[in-house]
Amino acid sequence: MTLKYVVGLRCTICGAEYGVDEVDYVCPHHGDEGILDVLYDYEAIRRDFPLEQLLASEERSIWRYLPLLPVDPDVARRLAEGTVLGSVGWTPLYPAPRLAERLGLNHLWVKDDSRQPTASFKDRASAIAVVKTRERGAAVVTTASTGNAAAALAGLCAAVGQPNVIFVPKTAPQAKVAQLLAYGATVLLVDGTYDQAFDLCLEAAREFGWYNRNTAYNPYMSEGKKTAAYEICEQLGVAVGADGRPPLQAPDVILVPVGDGCIIGGIHKGLRDLMALGWIDRMPRIIGVQAEGSSPLVDAWERGLEGWEMEPVEAHSVADSIVAGLPRDRIKALRAVRETGGVFLRVTDEEILAAIPALAQGVGVFAEPAAAAAYAGLVRAVEQGIVGNDDRVVVLATGSGLKDVASVMKAVGQARVVAPDLTDVKRLVEEGRVP
Repeated sequence: MTLKYVVGLRCTICGAEYGVDEVDYVCPHHGDEGILDVLYDYEAIRRDFPLEQLLASEERSIWRYLPLLPVDPDVARRLAEGTVLGSVGWTPLYPAPRLAERLGLNHLWVKDDSRQPTASFKDRASAIAVVKTRERGAAVVTTASTGNAAAALAGLCAAVGQPNVIFVPKTAPQAKVAQLLAYGATVLLVDGTYDQAFDLCLEAAREFGWYNRNTAYNPYMSEGKKTAAYEICEQLGVAVGADGRPPLQAPDVILVPVGDGCIIGGIHKGLRDLMALGWIDRMPRIIGVQAEGSSPLVDAWERGLEGWEMEPVEAHSVADSIVAGLPRDRIKALRAVRETGGVFLRVTDEEILAAIPALAQGVGVFAEPAAAAAYAGLVRAVEQGIVGNDDRVVVLATGSGLKDVASVMKAVGQARVVAPDLTDVKRLVEEGRVP
């Protein structure tokens, strides 16, 4: 397989490098733990794909970054043309002045990835997975998920008629399972934890020759997720205006909800790409936010542990999308925070639920619990003085509140019932309970 600008793969543990045809997923010296980084020829990219060409592009999806993606561009264009696959990415970056004022900040934006085709950030990786599946000629693609990655893969596979098998813990919210079934996926509900579903998926992929989409195993999936970092810096460049500044602008801080560590690792990879290309002039601090009941990365960061030194914990949270007993992409996640001078924070389920209406009412973004965790983390970071009032801050909202309506209802309560005439309405207005 020839990928024009990809020069190899590097193990995140031992640093061993491989050609793209030498290994499929992981470093053979470390088994399933040997997660790889994708390496690029940045000099060639700068020569063939100057920043001016990117800024002039009319493409409004992740495919505007094709030279920086590890896919055959012809296969990607063919699959994206006229399908849902062509609308992945380029989600809005909303200014949030009312939320900023509430927190005493001067500059705050919310990156709304609930606007993806299947309503979550995971479409970015799944788009790459579908293209790679076709490149490899695999009959089936598979993944394990608490719901969002599964829905993303199922939806994008449906767009191009690609068979897929999904392993999901049977505790996943029904709304997410319904989405999978609607897309026609083969759904296998695992009577166990997410970690057990993940291990079963790996075993099945090896046994049956299915293409494996799992991000904390397949090195190419982070490459889809990194595109959010590209978009943030492009869109922020427009938001802050010209005034002699570079056309791409890195924020000071990016807050990311963290479960397995795949998204935060992808965001870091995207920023590293932009630094290597000289397209941004500084690295933002990355703040990883975990639910208190599922915070092994916070613990490892506080204790100075490396990813391979971590042990599984019993994980639980209302934010099901970020529940992981032993984060699979823990090496990249810890690296993302440590190399950028960031921090890991834990927030309670109560803080997460409170963040749902705060985001919805403050900027109009309806987030599921896992996505709202990033804003809950910002509240905590401001309280602790980790984020300053003049920092330019981006909160990454990763999934729609429609993914888990039951949890949202815990946060917002019930609507009022009134009689079908004005009597009750007048009383509520007089009591000041209606604006």
